[in-house]
Amino acid sequence: MMKMLRFEIKKVFSKTVNKIALVILMIALCIVSLFAISSVEYVDKEGNSTSGIVAAHHLRDEKNQWSGYLTEDMLSEVIEKNAEINASEEYLSKDYRENNKAYAKKQGFSDIRTILNKAFCSFQEYDYYRADSVSADEAGSLYERRISNLTEWLNSDEVKDNYSEVEKNFLITKYKELETPLYYEYFDGWKALLEYAPTIIMLIVLIMGFLVSGIFSSEFQLKADSIFFSTRLGRNRGTVAKIKAGFLMVTVIYWGVMLAYSAVVLISLGTDGASCAIQTGLGGWKSFYNISYLQDYLLTMIGGYLGSLFILTFSMLVSAKTRSTVLAVTIPFILLFIPSFLNGISILSSVLGLLPDQLLQISEAVNFFNLYQIGGKVIGAIPIIMILYFVLYCALLPILHHVYRKTEIK
Repeated sequence: MMKMLRFEIKKVFSKTVNKIALVILMIALCIVSLFAISSVEYVDKEGNSTSGIVAAHHLRDEKNQWSGYLTEDMLSEVIEKNAEINASEEYLSKDYRENNKAYAKKQGFSDIRTILNKAFCSFQEYDYYRADSVSADEAGSLYERRISNLTEWLNSDEVKDNYSEVEKNFLITKYKELETPLYYEYFDGWKALLEYAPTIIMLIVLIMGFLVSGIFSSEFQLKADSIFFSTRLGRNRGTVAKIKAGFLMVTVIYWGVMLAYSAVVLISLGTDGASCAIQTGLGGWKSFYNISYLQDYLLTMIGGYLGSLFILTFSMLVSAKTRSTVLAVTIPFILLFIPSFLNGISILSSVLGLLPDQLLQISEAVNFFNLYQIGGKVIGAIPIIMILYFVLYCALLPILHHVYRKTEIK
């Protein structure tokens, strides 16, 4: 069996196009990692902007001066400091370079300021300057405002018919379950990592599509199908060897690339803030998933792996059934890009929330209000798709084995 497995893997990597695909994946890994690292910016006291590793080091020092629980006293201090900087000559100047100097003084509490902006605007609005008009006395109502904003939005004419009363109560309850006051510290390393994770995961799936699509169709292309299926072990062990080869390549390449990406970004930008709730960031403020950045990362990694296994195994099934490498290669493209063209159709939102592409972008999906009611109980989309596609993947394996083993020689 091991010889057959090694032979199947060797066949895949003997093709020039597959070697090129791997090189492209490595280049993509470097580029995406660079984008993630460069997304962290820092403005020095002179108003000069830098990005990358050095910027992250300085920004960490600035933000961690404001680390701690976001209590009423902490929020009041931020509001007072913000007002003090707003009254400075640099901030009031019409010279953008002077304005940059004022902004540099706000960097340490910029994330906290963003939370204030979100909390004291209506649910669907964001005003960058809203924190400038929030008083210290209002600061204590931050968490209550988050809940009241959601409640008002759910009962507004805009969406009141989009959610059932059970779903509305579920969302409000999840908001109330958030442990407050929130703990804050520098978390830009995790933020950058999660922001670009869907990009690298999708690239892995697309490029891996080229590698696995020919595993089951190669015998037909080489006109060796009559030999393969007429041998004593061809239909049984040979088919199992192909399935194992596909699983092994997906597993090794996915985890190899994703762990390399994670290591590069976190070593460069820092691992601080792993225990912070995702609600401390702009993107996660409205999320009803009460998880930390570390938990978000683990969900992203596991979800991406399950999604990759399902999509690429389905691609192999198409290859086995149709005997076409070209058709099999298109499957990942179809499953990843077709949903994006249908996003604007509201009637399909419930269906789109359960498609496999959502597994590849869980770090974004945690911010969506995709809800499903099962037997009177409301559940978010993420636990459903995690279980659903694990079951479907397990179901695909015997189907794939049966389809290829029963192939008729023409």
